[in-house]
Amino acid sequence: MAVPMSFLTEELDAMKQAGLYGTIRTIESPQGAWVSIEGRKYLNLCSNNYLGLCNDPRLVAKVKEYVDAYGVGPGAVRTIAGTMSPHIELERKLAAFKGAEAAIVVQSGFCANLAVIPTLAPSAEDVIFSDSLNHASIIDACRLSRAKVVRYAHSDLADLEKKLDENRDVKGRSLLVTDGVFSMDGDVARLPEIVDICERRGVLVVVDDAHGEGVLGRGGRGIVDHFGLHGRVDVEVGTLSKAFGVMGGVAAGSAALVDYLRQKARPNLFSSALTIPDVAANLAAVEILQESEDLVKKLWHNGDFLKKELKALGFDTASSETPITPVIIGEAADAKAFSAKLFEAGVFATAIVYPTVPKGTARIRAMVSAAHSEDDLRLAVERFATVGREMGLIP
Repeated sequence: MAVPMSFLTEELDAMKQAGLYGTIRTIESPQGAWVSIEGRKYLNLCSNNYLGLCNDPRLVAKVKEYVDAYGVGPGAVRTIAGTMSPHIELERKLAAFKGAEAAIVVQSGFCANLAVIPTLAPSAEDVIFSDSLNHASIIDACRLSRAKVVRYAHSDLADLEKKLDENRDVKGRSLLVTDGVFSMDGDVARLPEIVDICERRGVLVVVDDAHGEGVLGRGGRGIVDHFGLHGRVDVEVGTLSKAFGVMGGVAAGSAALVDYLRQKARPNLFSSALTIPDVAANLAAVEILQESEDLVKKLWHNGDFLKKELKALGFDTASSETPITPVIIGEAADAKAFSAKLFEAGVFATAIVYPTVPKGTARIRAMVSAAHSEDDLRLAVERFATVGREMGLIP
């Protein structure tokens, strides 16, 4: 008789044989440029802590202040008894930061896409146009919608127009969704052209700016600000877990949009509100970004430096236009081996393999932070060079 759960170990074993099984490290220190793992310090090139805010004392102080005043948990979903005055304060500050009429905060960036996409395109008569390299949260949100989902080739405007032409007679709503910055390659969506195309055809535009907030635009205001598209992008979705250094998701746009999401979006209706410590830390992060562009400028300096040095060694850093620095290795097993050797050398840089990226494009995705010093990055380059030469990947 077959054991009902035997597929679990069988599939895990198959992943290990294929080099797709991931080692999940436990960090024993605050998140930062250097972290402690199993009692040893490692240079951290893995996290999305773009601006080094995860352990910023200003965020910690704000959390302590707000916990003393409001406690910890919200105790309910937003629509019953979970909306507290700090939630409203954060939403107002995020809307002002984004240059939008209004904003709504949910539990995570993943939840933000689940709140927006199925809510705006709920019918089988609707159609969603989705970039082929969109993040998993967008893919899952599209699946939760009953709409027809049409994928267009990555950043290929000709293919997008072709797909729009083929679906011009849709009876319901038409919605286009794209990442702003694509997290695995670091390239930026061609948002001005996308907006022009969609405006001509009456298609709603949703951009997920998870990797653009705190990175692109004035003082990290994001891709809409970067391209000067205020008022022309219908929904700006984002996360507060990357450059903001905390946790939470946000959707920004018109006051009518936010009111609609408050009444209809399932993560807002059926999951408890963001905790007070998260809200407080996010408030501090927004205030820091409003006060100065220094951290954003340092992030870009560090990203440019690392990319230039790794390219000079002969590494393939793909088409990144942002501080995200992919180092393409090729096969999953080789990328895993490269990551393991870096770890032995004191550099924490995880391999990214299929299904996160296509087969044959496994990589080390080096994530710099404003918290890194130039000496930190020189050390990283030295260790990459040693491992790359040992594995015969560079001269």
